[in-house]
Amino acid sequence: MRTEQQFTTLYRESLPLISKYLFRRVEANQVEELCSQVFEIAWQKRTAAPAGFELPWLYRIAANVISNHRRSLTRETSLIASLREPNSAPSAESIALADIELAEAWAKLKPAEQNVLALAAFEGLGVHEISLALGISGNAAAVRLHRARANLALLLEYQE
Repeated sequence: MRTEQQFTTLYRESLPLISKYLFRRVEANQVEELCSQVFEIAWQKRTAAPAGFELPWLYRIAANVISNHRRSLTRETSLIASLREPNSAPSAESIALADIELAEAWAKLKPAEQNVLALAAFEGLGVHEISLALGISGNAAAVRLHRARANLALLLEYQE
């Protein structure tokens, strides 16, 4: 993805997916700004995009942008701000957690397990794409996904 035309095509195809990814994870009024940051970084690093796996690469950039955004919010948050109700869109996880048993099991998972399951289930990524999104080997991604699925299944069994 070295030309402006290739990047424009990627942008047009990926914008709705990256926007949805962000919408499920940050306040709704921040999505547009953070999305622009994702694509600005992607433009600057476009020569580093792995051919054929641009979308997981964009998810990884988006995850980093979200982390930076959350750190920034944490620094700016005061006691008063922490007492008000959050004004954010529901996360992908909270949508799926309407089932109380699933919600309880999901809450017992480690954040890393929730993340790998969310990338597979909600973002529809395969193991190789997850490995790119998390910056780990394909083998490590497969193991993490397998363990997270097994742990969730085990937690659901205990609740029945």
